[in-house]
Amino acid sequence: MPTLAEITAVFDAAYPPATAESWDAVGLVCGDPAAEVGRVLFAVDPVDAVIDEALEWGADLLVTHHPLLLKAVNGVPATTFKGRSVHRLISAGCALLTAHTNADVARPGVSDALAVALGLTVAGPILPLRGQEAAGRLGLGRFAALPEPEPLGAFAERVAASLPRTSAGVRVAGDLGRPVRTVAVCGGAGDDRELLAAVRAGGADVYVTADLRHHPASEAMEAARFGGGPALVDVAHFASEWPWLPVAAALLAGGTVETRVSTLVTDPWTAHTQ
Repeated sequence: MPTLAEITAVFDAAYPPATAESWDAVGLVCGDPAAEVGRVLFAVDPVDAVIDEALEWGADLLVTHHPLLLKAVNGVPATTFKGRSVHRLISAGCALLTAHTNADVARPGVSDALAVALGLTVAGPILPLRGQEAAGRLGLGRFAALPEPEPLGAFAERVAASLPRTSAGVRVAGDLGRPVRTVAVCGGAGDDRELLAAVRAGGADVYVTADLRHHPASEAMEAARFGGGPALVDVAHFASEWPWLPVAAALLAGGTVETRVSTLVTDPWTAHTQ
């Protein structure tokens, strides 16, 4: 069986830590690099239920998209929920590895996986990684296209059917009869002003992302009425990033490591009423 150090090297090559945002916390969180790895579980969030799944299955490594320790801590005592998670993993001999914004900008990365899940043909990034503008490969989000145009309402149904179901569902801003062909996607939170401006400048008919707040969404729709711009499709943060998990698991295909993609819905919202 490969060692944890060898597995980590595979992920570092696919998702170089140097491409992560300066505020991010990626890489190996806990685990002995010399330990052998036979089973790897992939999940979006390192929450308690996912750790339960990893330990019950006998995973030697848990790979998550979101960091457990995003903000600096001075200790990991088991008297805190994050400290307890670290203790549980170490006691069971299960390592934890995170690929976050370095997986967001990778090619193929989180947004590529989202686009493919929606049946789109992927083009270049919405915001190229600095220094990658000419190459046009690495960066946040992806421009993509449908094989054939379809109404916004049908496209929204396509999105809902293609992603894990969550209580938040799929929200749409725009005329449901509007024809859609060119699409911009960004897994995770995508209402950054620079991203929205780049999507509009790129001429996308619709923008699919997560965590769209009221003011950026309202301004984007008003700007569209004034001078053209995309319709908006907002999905749960978790749902937008889950399609990346099988892509990450495929990095270990063909070897001796057994992999599993968690199907637990770890979106924090559990109900929706109207």
